[in-house]
Amino acid sequence: MEPTENQRKDFSKALRNFPRNHLLLAAGLGVCLGGLLALFPSENVTAKRHSVPLTLSLPTVELTPLPAAPETAPLQEATPAEWKTLTVRSGDNLSLLFQRAGLDHADVHEFISSGKDAKALTRLFPGHQLAFLIDEQGDLQQLRHVINPLDSKLYHRTQDGFVAEDSSREPDTHLAYREARITSSLYMAAKSPDIGLDDATVDQLATIFGWDIDFGLDIRKGDSFKVLFEEQFLDGEKIGNGNILAAEFTNQGRSVQAVRYEHEDGSIHYYTPEGKSMRKEFLQTPLNFRYISSNFNPNRLHPIHKTVRPHRGTDYAADRGTPVWSAGDGKVIEAGYSRANGNYVFIQHGADVVTRYLHLHNKHVKKGDRVRQKQVIGTVGSTGYATGPHLHYEFLMNGVHRNPRTIISKLPQAKSIAGAEMLRFSQQISPLLAQLDEFHQATQLALAGSGDSNVQ
Repeated sequence: MEPTENQRKDFSKALRNFPRNHLLLAAGLGVCLGGLLALFPSENVTAKRHSVPLTLSLPTVELTPLPAAPETAPLQEATPAEWKTLTVRSGDNLSLLFQRAGLDHADVHEFISSGKDAKALTRLFPGHQLAFLIDEQGDLQQLRHVINPLDSKLYHRTQDGFVAEDSSREPDTHLAYREARITSSLYMAAKSPDIGLDDATVDQLATIFGWDIDFGLDIRKGDSFKVLFEEQFLDGEKIGNGNILAAEFTNQGRSVQAVRYEHEDGSIHYYTPEGKSMRKEFLQTPLNFRYISSNFNPNRLHPIHKTVRPHRGTDYAADRGTPVWSAGDGKVIEAGYSRANGNYVFIQHGADVVTRYLHLHNKHVKKGDRVRQKQVIGTVGSTGYATGPHLHYEFLMNGVHRNPRTIISKLPQAKSIAGAEMLRFSQQISPLLAQLDEFHQATQLALAGSGDSNVQ
């Protein structure tokens, strides 16, 4: 049915009065509806298609556009603080180490002045490690001082400065055994590839038997040793050797056994199986030396003055800088320099013994100091009337010079195990001596099977 002229006029008038925005919306809806109908034609047009009921949800048109969101920079993850580890080298100090870690003198001052714990870190030795934890602002937050694989100290920042916490780890300990026949020296035999003892264990072995054997002069080809000791492991990796538990040394056909014993008060000493102390009153020699360049001799021809002058001590040739030990506990009664003696140290032991150490490169003690046996009192040098680096060592008893190489064996020993303690002593050392013997027997069987005769 065709609309009348009046109806057309009324419709045109209504369109002109209809809001423009509403007209645009209606037109948009019409376009969308037409597109949908074109996609889904009626059943009459497409007879082969199945009729599927549709539920249409027409889109909502926002008339007022939203403002564009401002652009933002992508988020960056904060860089975590990282540890920087440095190994202390000879000549290093705390300032140099801080500088290598990227810190400055102000950081050093802040750290040291924060308390007595931090001031102690100024005592560093080659081989130690310092690990710095520095945050992204460049500030030191923590500092770890690794003294050795087992002992360390952690400094961490607080409001009151840096506070230290000690940390110690316990290693896993296993028994180990070595034995060898000596062809030239204890050191060469112990360090051979088949034996492989470290320097600390060799020194420990020499110290235990150093009262009875002069390792510079008494050793002969064919001497031998057996040693039962601890090996220490940390996280499955060997970090070194521990204590010697039992040992035997055969020198010129004479065998001496020593065993480690811990007293009830926690003190530890080495004894013979019979309970006699291995420790005598004085060391046989007060240093590790290469050879004796001049023995005790009352009629020696002086090498510089070319006159007969008594040589009232023993000259031990050694490299310059070799540590010199106190032969026993005592008090330094003289420490100085003279034209003849060079740098020297005199030590009083008890009421009747004095030991003298001459031609030192430098002195580590002063008059009035109390010293312990095997404490380093100086180093080998060639000061005074000396033709080369060596230690001149004298031993005086009641004011009379005695030959230090012969007098030591005549002096009284340290205390033996008391009778009341013998049962406890026996119970502790018997398993160690049994293990020493078992390891020896097993080694001998293994060597017999291999035909090797270099190890006894």
